[in-house]
Amino acid sequence: MAGEWSVTLLGGLLGAVFGSFLNVCILRLPAEQSVVRPPSRCPKCGYGLRWYDNIPVLSWLLLLGKCRKCGAPISVQYPLIELATAGIWAAFAWSGGVSLEAVRGAVFFTILLGIGMTDGREYIIPDEFSVGGLIIGLALHLPDGFIGIGHSILGAAVGYGILWTVATVGTKVFKEDVMGGGDVKMMAMVGAFIGWAGVLLTIFLGAVLGVVIFVPPAALGNKKLVPFGVFLALGAVTTYLFGGAIIDWYRQFAFGG
Repeated sequence: MAGEWSVTLLGGLLGAVFGSFLNVCILRLPAEQSVVRPPSRCPKCGYGLRWYDNIPVLSWLLLLGKCRKCGAPISVQYPLIELATAGIWAAFAWSGGVSLEAVRGAVFFTILLGIGMTDGREYIIPDEFSVGGLIIGLALHLPDGFIGIGHSILGAAVGYGILWTVATVGTKVFKEDVMGGGDVKMMAMVGAFIGWAGVLLTIFLGAVLGVVIFVPPAALGNKKLVPFGVFLALGAVTTYLFGGAIIDWYRQFAFGG
């Protein structure tokens, strides 16, 4: 069923709904607020949004990006996250059809999008994304039997172990925290989805991106916190999509085939 427009459309609509909820998580989880109560409302006038104000993307467009009651602007983040999540689910539905692997990929990318946004905005990776995602990743490998769940558990252990070791050693050497606990738990989640080999490549790519983007400004005196989770998320996406090709290229480059 891969490539069928009906499946792709259904995946996109489902993704848009998940994207609407993801917006709530991105905004409320870093503030340790419930994602259920209170219902969505205008932060300026307190107007409670009706169901027709909560239709992903469409409501924002019809309201011209403003509150129905007071006219306060509504952040463009809302439709952009909804569109991005819809695109994620539509892409996996197109490539994988109605399959467990397609669901795994779509869920994984949705969680990574949430992590990238919260870490980029607030320098926080909520446990709901990392620990919750770890549990979901393990659960989605249960149908694969003993080998599949074992591979997932090993990946989670390697991801957690490597980042925990780096954080512990770095803190002792530099006498200050060099990495947040959220990054460590995040890599356990990543390992549950893509295994131990994927963890190694994700960490490498995330570190390279972090160095390329943040070292030049730091050298010029512009020192700021590094949202490492953002780069780990980008590394995980790259690994999921192109990891096999990257590893094959490296083998040929290093060992001649």
